[in-house]
Amino acid sequence: MAQLQTPSAPTINTPLPNWQHFADQALSGIPLTNQQALAVLQAPDTELLNQLAAAYRVRHHYWQNRVRLHYLLNAQSGLCPEDCHYCSQSKISTAEIDTYPLLAEEKILAAAAQAEQLKAGTFCLVLSGRSPSPKNFERVLSTIRTIKANHDLKVCACLGLLDESQAQALAAAGVDRVNHNLNTSEAHHGDICTTHTFADRATTINQVQKAGITTCSGGIIGLGESAQDVVDLALSLRALNITSVPVNFLIPIEGTPLAGQNTLNPRYCLRVLCLFRFLLPSQEIRIAGGREVHLRSLQPLGLYPANSIFVGDYLTTPGQAAQTDWQMIRDAGFVLEAADGTPLEAPLLMANNPPNSKQNL
Repeated sequence: MAQLQTPSAPTINTPLPNWQHFADQALSGIPLTNQQALAVLQAPDTELLNQLAAAYRVRHHYWQNRVRLHYLLNAQSGLCPEDCHYCSQSKISTAEIDTYPLLAEEKILAAAAQAEQLKAGTFCLVLSGRSPSPKNFERVLSTIRTIKANHDLKVCACLGLLDESQAQALAAAGVDRVNHNLNTSEAHHGDICTTHTFADRATTINQVQKAGITTCSGGIIGLGESAQDVVDLALSLRALNITSVPVNFLIPIEGTPLAGQNTLNPRYCLRVLCLFRFLLPSQEIRIAGGREVHLRSLQPLGLYPANSIFVGDYLTTPGQAAQTDWQMIRDAGFVLEAADGTPLEAPLLMANNPPNSKQNL
């Protein structure tokens, strides 16, 4: 398995790029060359603030100082027949997680209400598994219709591999977006999953777009990929015209094949976010799973290239308290973005924290 290469500083005779020129290219619709893209990831730490400033210029052009919040519900956990090496829900995982079939509709609706309370604009409904059974798919469609009728939320559905008829049914039910991550580059995909292909994932994205639904797709950084794999992943997302891009950083969960994989540091993670902003200038870029683990005290800096985060917990791992996220957003001078796209101030700290996890659902 290829190992993530820790970027080394250039020699004293190597000229450093002008990162503002990279921003100029992004704003002009000109993609970085492969050499330029690799330079972003391989730059020395002394260049990080300059890279962030250039990436923020692009981010601010499209998103100003707004931050979107997404809320994630793992509505069906574990019991997955796929062998994704990073995933605690896969058939080859021995991780100790809660496993359960599709939640009852009232529990999903309670989670949607909680998403509104936490100021999220998008409710992300996730089911483990290769693809939903016909019975569960009909239940999901019914629940989505109820959410859309009763909550001011966008709905993003993550249901695994989908065919044309399923994508059309989701569109008819009012789904705003479908998530299906590419996860890594096409060249590296076979090293992390053998039960489906990179092409299978791309086909689902194409079916969703044909149905008129916008797409959410990103990847996981830290899977043992090379810097070139990271560049190729971003370029694949650009070629597929993805609208919303979650950038995850691997949490090496005990019981998964990648449990010992730990090659990331906060500065490299920030450079990845800068690269994604340069190559995907107008897209919503979300700092997703692993944000708290790998960015740590540098989390606020991630908001300069990225314009979106998850609030609350992730699929099988906890996130930080919503009030901590709100305070981070306020302290950095950003504002929240409501479901209708209008800006609103992040709530001030309160004496009683609002609920943050799904443990009572």
